[in-house]
Amino acid sequence: MNLKTPSKLEKIMAAGHVAVTSEVGPPRGSDPEVITAKANLIKDHVDAINITDNQTSMTRMCSLAACIRLKLMGLEPVLQMVTRDRNRIALQSDILGAASFDIHNMLCLSGDHQIFGDSPQGQNVHDLDSMQLLQTVRRMRDDGKFLGGADIKRPPKIFAGAAANPFADPFEIRVPRLAKKIAAGAEFIQTQCIYNLDKFEEWIRLARERGLTEKVYIMAGMTPMRSVGMARYMKNRVPGMDVPDEVVKRMADTPKEKQAEEGIKICIEAIQRLKALEGVKGFHIMAIEWEEKVPEIVESAGLYPRPDVD
Repeated sequence: MNLKTPSKLEKIMAAGHVAVTSEVGPPRGSDPEVITAKANLIKDHVDAINITDNQTSMTRMCSLAACIRLKLMGLEPVLQMVTRDRNRIALQSDILGAASFDIHNMLCLSGDHQIFGDSPQGQNVHDLDSMQLLQTVRRMRDDGKFLGGADIKRPPKIFAGAAANPFADPFEIRVPRLAKKIAAGAEFIQTQCIYNLDKFEEWIRLARERGLTEKVYIMAGMTPMRSVGMARYMKNRVPGMDVPDEVVKRMADTPKEKQAEEGIKICIEAIQRLKALEGVKGFHIMAIEWEEKVPEIVESAGLYPRPDVD
């Protein structure tokens, strides 16, 4: 894989370092201090910060504006963009808007169905799907062309990413689906939260056998649990999530006042096990509204200090 963008995130992984990203959810309001305060908690322990795009279909400050806030702080943002809310005109327009602020990382997603959010009567757009959005980013960047065929003045320089779920059924199509996303233009992958380490290792093994880990940077998704209630909810209520019974039992066997600490410990142990796994190039730590724990996780897992790249 050759560097094609000024992305710091890409440079770190291309240099052979284990990358670390985290994410910040924009507020349900216009106060920019929500973004800056969360970013300040994690900025010294991560290489880039994802900004979610109306996650769980709840209306929030837009991802692009929040990414601009990070740029103004001198930080490296990863713009998340979902196809749920925009047609191809708006998608291309927002890509150019991001490029105008030299935002060099983008995660292409479909987005959660609007029925789960605060506007269930809203209409899905999905003019393009997430793979077609990847193709669009790469066409705009590599060919300097809009989807309509016209030339772009100052094409965007974007490191293109996608999500992958190694755990959704049927398992047999998980690696072929990863291959399709790579063929569509994905250069880095952020995975669903990992609790079933054995199944994730099998997914990576199958990806290695197909040569896919040589074509894309895979970042393992990590979410620390606060309580046994959270563990049970993620096991039983979140589609595509795989939380083994032994993980739930470990949380249940821990006194209530120490469950958050145990959840952090489980997350750290998982990172320590997976960071030596061939094909894992980084970790994406999704500490949902728990950003203050990211430094502890990164340091305890042996991922600190972060490398400095030009």
